[in-house]
Amino acid sequence: MDGKIKHVAADGSVVILDAHPTIKNHATLALRQWTTMDSGGQNRGDSTVLLHVSHSNLARHFHELRLDLHMTVGALKDKLRSHTGTGSAHAYLTLLDDSNQPIADMDDDSRMLGYYSPYDGCTVHITDLDPYSLAANGGLDNVNLVEKYEISEEDYMKRNDNFRKFKEMKQKKDPTWSISKEMKMREYARLKKLDPSWEPPPEPVKVVIDDPEHQKEEADAIVVGMRCQVKIGKRRGEVKYVGRVEGVGLGFWVGVQYDEPVGRNDGKAKGTAYFECPPGYGAFVRPRSLRVGDFPERGLDSEPSDDEEDDDEGGDGGGGGGGGAEE
Repeated sequence: MDGKIKHVAADGSVVILDAHPTIKNHATLALRQWTTMDSGGQNRGDSTVLLHVSHSNLARHFHELRLDLHMTVGALKDKLRSHTGTGSAHAYLTLLDDSNQPIADMDDDSRMLGYYSPYDGCTVHITDLDPYSLAANGGLDNVNLVEKYEISEEDYMKRNDNFRKFKEMKQKKDPTWSISKEMKMREYARLKKLDPSWEPPPEPVKVVIDDPEHQKEEADAIVVGMRCQVKIGKRRGEVKYVGRVEGVGLGFWVGVQYDEPVGRNDGKAKGTAYFECPPGYGAFVRPRSLRVGDFPERGLDSEPSDDEEDDDEGGDGGGGGGGGAEE
C-alpha cells in the first residue's frame, strides 16, 4: 500500500498507519495517528495545509506547521524566519513530497503557496544562502559553541550574594543545614500557610550502630569468592572482601563486585582500597543484606524470577553510606 504501513499490535490486531518522513517506529506512529486524527472538533480552514519544515543548517525539523495556501512565498519566508533565523533574502525554498523527493523550487516570492499544490505531509526545505548565517556550522544547534560566562575565584568571592557565603551563614545558625533541608523547610512553610492546621510528618528514626562487632556472626559465614545476590534489587555478583570498612560504619561489611555496572565504586571506600574491580561495579553491603550460594551470572535476556527472594529488611540504618556502602 502506497504511503501506508501495516502494524501488528500486541493483541494481534492489524492497524494501518500513515507513513511519516521522519518517524519510523511503528508504536510512535500509531500514537501520533491516534492523537492527531481528525475528530471534526478542530477548526481548520479549507485553505489550510499542514507542512513540515527542514533547514540546510539545522538538525531539527519543524513538524506540521499550519499554513494558508493563499499566502505568498515571500510571506512564507517571513513566517519561517522566526523559526529558523534565516532572512527572507537568503532563504531558498524547495517543496518535497512525503518521501522527501523534490516537487518544485519555490523561487517566485510573488506566487501563492497553493500554486505549488502542497498537501498534508509535504516538507518545505530551506536552503540558507547566507555565508554569515548564525545557523551555519551548528551555530543555532550546538550549545557547545555558545560562549559561556566565566568568573575567577577571586571575583566570585568578592560577591556578597554567592552560594558559599549563603551556605556559611546558614551553617553558623544550623550546623546540620543542607540545601535539601532548606527546600524541605520551605515546602513545609508553604503547606502550613495554605492550611494552618497542617503538621509535618514525623522524621524517620535513624538507628546508629555503635557495636564494632555488628553482624560479625553473619560475616563469618561468608567467604571471599562466593557467588551472592543482594536482596534488594536482586543484583548478583561475587564476594571480594569481608571485614570492617573504616569511615563507613561500625561492624562488618561485604565487598561485592557486581556482574553489571550497578555498583557505586571500584572497591575503594574513603580512599582506601579493599578490593579491585572496574569503576561502577563495586559496593559494600551489610552481611544480612545479601545471600550467598548458587547464583550464576544471568544472561543478557534473563530477568529475575518471581520466586526469587526479595527481602526489604536489608537496611539497618547505621553509620552512613560513604564510599558506596549499601546498608
